[in-house]
Amino acid sequence: MTTVQVDLKSLPNLPGFSFPAYKERYHKSQTWNVVNNQRIEQKEGFSHDKPKFVKAAKPVDTWRQGSLPNSTTRHVFKNAGDGIQYSELPAWDAFDRHVLRFTGYFKEAVVETNLENHRVRHVKIYYYLEDDTCHIIEPRQDNSGIPQGQLIRRHRFPSPNGGYLKPEDLQVGDMLQVYGRSIMITDCDPFTRSYFEQAGEPQGPAELPESDPFQETREAMKHKEATAPRTYEKIYREVMLGGGHINSDMQQFLEKDKKVLRFYAVMDDVSTPQFERRPFTIMFFLADDQVEIREQYPLNCGRDNFPIFFRKGRMPMGAYRVQGPQSQPRKKSEFVHGHDFHVGQSVTLLGNYNFYIYDADEFTRRYFQEELGEQLADRADVTLPERAVPRAATPPYTGYGSWADSMSSVTHLIPKPPKKDFIKLFRHEGKVLRFKAKFVEPKPEDRDRIFVISFYLQDDTLAIHEPPQRNLGIVTGRFLEKGIHMNQLTGNLFAPNDLLPGNCIKVYNFEFYIMDMDEYSRKVFEDPNAHLRVFDLEAVLQKLRESMRQQYPLVRDVFRRFDSDHDGVLTVQEFQQALEKYGFQLAIEDVLKIMKHFDCRGDGQVSYNEFCDMLLDEDYTTGMMVTKPALNEDFDPNYAERAFMKSAERAETTQVRKAVKELGDVLYKKQGFLTRVFKEIKHVTHEDFVTCEQIQSALEQVGHPFHIEDIQRSVLYVMPDSDLDRVNYLELFKAIVSSFHDIAASR
Repeated sequence: MTTVQVDLKSLPNLPGFSFPAYKERYHKSQTWNVVNNQRIEQKEGFSHDKPKFVKAAKPVDTWRQGSLPNSTTRHVFKNAGDGIQYSELPAWDAFDRHVLRFTGYFKEAVVETNLENHRVRHVKIYYYLEDDTCHIIEPRQDNSGIPQGQLIRRHRFPSPNGGYLKPEDLQVGDMLQVYGRSIMITDCDPFTRSYFEQAGEPQGPAELPESDPFQETREAMKHKEATAPRTYEKIYREVMLGGGHINSDMQQFLEKDKKVLRFYAVMDDVSTPQFERRPFTIMFFLADDQVEIREQYPLNCGRDNFPIFFRKGRMPMGAYRVQGPQSQPRKKSEFVHGHDFHVGQSVTLLGNYNFYIYDADEFTRRYFQEELGEQLADRADVTLPERAVPRAATPPYTGYGSWADSMSSVTHLIPKPPKKDFIKLFRHEGKVLRFKAKFVEPKPEDRDRIFVISFYLQDDTLAIHEPPQRNLGIVTGRFLEKGIHMNQLTGNLFAPNDLLPGNCIKVYNFEFYIMDMDEYSRKVFEDPNAHLRVFDLEAVLQKLRESMRQQYPLVRDVFRRFDSDHDGVLTVQEFQQALEKYGFQLAIEDVLKIMKHFDCRGDGQVSYNEFCDMLLDEDYTTGMMVTKPALNEDFDPNYAERAFMKSAERAETTQVRKAVKELGDVLYKKQGFLTRVFKEIKHVTHEDFVTCEQIQSALEQVGHPFHIEDIQRSVLYVMPDSDLDRVNYLELFKAIVSSFHDIAASR
């Protein structure tokens, strides 16, 4: 009998019969790992795809480079050269938000009409480098009759050569085969071209896309007229020949459609308990001679937001009366017409509403000039003066507690502890002005009494001391305790100018005559900067370097400590604050001398590299230490001018970044906000160009007021060559939304 060895695992799994699966390891598989300090997911256990790694070039000496002006940027290459140091990073980290964008088209047959036999459909191809996925969208086209938008959702496209689509398969001028469609690639954006140039595979030149009969017809409608314009002579000839049955209303609609005269008016409302000047916009539609009046509600006016004051329709002239079934219809001349309105005119509409027209938009002014031959008057100023609200009188000082405590009860409903002026305390610590005084009209026993009045500049406190005198017969010493006191002659708190010799002061019903002052006080009044100490600038420089090195272990932390606006450079104000932080209260000329020593390039600001070069010592190279250059104590007025100019430029840059960031937050983050803004702008003008004031008014109407300077800064930032009086608001908002993530936030 022969025994046959059969491998049970090689037998197929027949229905109703299977072998038990035996496991040798029952642990839970590990799916995470750390590579180059990056947490990545290991996918070998779940799919056939392995984690994708790419080579990223290492920046040189990144710790020596600041963000401005010599910043380093990491560029990711497909294949790094032999002489470049690189590291492997996960694709989702290196290629985050790196997208290749191509444009192309494909043809689609049209069999439902005899006017065209094919349609050219333009598409955009997006290739995401982080996960090799793609998606194709088709831009929407007006009146195309085809559902457009996302054509193919985002996923990994199969390649005709097997596997998945790679960046090498996308070339300008080639045909892309995907799911039975042949897409001709015609162009790509600048980022895609730079990516392929760095990879050593430059893209070809852009190709012109084809056009179809539908597109040619749409373009012809924009530039060609169907027939010759109708004139009165042509209408007369047609009537004489027995024709000319023209619909005058339809002809007016075809000639003047979308043409609106806009007048800006105000109405003085005296029906309310408080006088109010209400702004309105009077719109006259030339297509059908209808009028619409909209009220422009100011922000936080307290009224319900129902802007339509008179709904669009024909407005009768004169007193308003109800039309019954037997009433005679009004003639066309009895209705209000836009040609009757003028700037500077007071008109009565709807029977008893008196409107004063103070301005008109640019189209209306141009229409009156070209069509009617009339020049409208300039804009009239109708703004009301600010209502002067009398300020309540400050109650007198009660004498209990300090002056700041009493004023806190006046300025706040719930009193708060007063805050000290630490800047003033730091700059004037230990500075005391002393004055010699005596009583005004003293009693016989008080004629020989002499007082010393001390005024402390650090907190504006006052103290009076009576020095001892031989055989005076009066106990001397402290006459008035140190504190903030009020001069009863002026009703204000004591100031240094109140204590000049020859003046009289009164405190707690004691009146003093100031006789003299000490030498230090006299120098302070003669020269306000006389209290500044004279320092040896070379010693100050060495002490500053030593103190900065001892404060933080890293120079980077020291630089960030004094770079208050985080722009990567130190301006003259920031450098002065750094000196004051270490107790050096120098004049601005001395500050500029030390700053010029740090600024090797002489551009008026200290960068991070220059700061490190002056703060750190040179390494030992040839056995001898290289010493730092000596400080030049000559004042350079040209360098001072450059330093202050750079400081002003940095301040303006900060304001521009803040303005664009705030406007981008409103436009990008709020759902449906752009639609509301466009609606408000359409109420002002039907053109695509507006002024910065109109943009500010539209944003204010939707609840987001901006300063006009911030609007102008945002316009010039995203559209440098634009005219502030003629801004294409569609392109402006598009540019702000698209560049929202490019604006760096405050670090």
